[in-house]
Amino acid sequence: MHDGTPRATFDAQLVADDVAFDERDVRLLRAIDEHGSINAAATALGRSYAHAQRRIVTLEEGFGPLVRRERGGSSGGGSTLTDGARRLLQRFRRLTAESSGLAEVDETVLTGTVTERDGEFGLVETDVGVVRALVPADTDAVEVCIRSDVVTLYSSNAAPTGDATSARNQFSGTVRSVEEGERIARVAVNVGGETPLRALVTTTSVERLGLESGADVVASFKATATRAVPSRAESDP
Repeated sequence: MHDGTPRATFDAQLVADDVAFDERDVRLLRAIDEHGSINAAATALGRSYAHAQRRIVTLEEGFGPLVRRERGGSSGGGSTLTDGARRLLQRFRRLTAESSGLAEVDETVLTGTVTERDGEFGLVETDVGVVRALVPADTDAVEVCIRSDVVTLYSSNAAPTGDATSARNQFSGTVRSVEEGERIARVAVNVGGETPLRALVTTTSVERLGLESGADVVASFKATATRAVPSRAESDP
């Protein structure tokens, strides 16, 4: 049964209830996300549909629901990743960064102004556009902090939309630079304005998405993982 507490092992795996999640499983989930079905993902990876389906069932026994299946209908059905799957991919990416000696995570800082509030959340106007984030209650002049390990990159034609994603922030842009390590790469993306958005991805994702200078991508991150703090200019006496 799923106990909700994966633990890291030394060979870049996450383990829950004796089910191990590794780089091969990352490629399977990413392919499902990109191609929209288990069958298409298996074909792209050179695996059989039956094997891919069995592997998803096994992974879900340990880690909970990972793939949302839609059958029939005018679009012919398909598969999308659950929020749990995206969190698992993010956890694995962080683990790989740590084991590759890249435990220090970059952070993008955008200066902006809160224009709307909804409880703890707000819309912040920045030089790259409007960002939805957790905002302070006592000031409108803020700095939005976005950790590189919460940013997900997609090819320009494969970014999830609508109910397929809970990430409320999506920005189209072009890759400025890619700094590759053994298994992890730091990617800077121009999304408008002077400040590039920084993302931490696996080297497998660099190859799969064709990440190189000038490549078109979509960067996505959740409002719940995006925090605005009072601007230092406002805080200084």
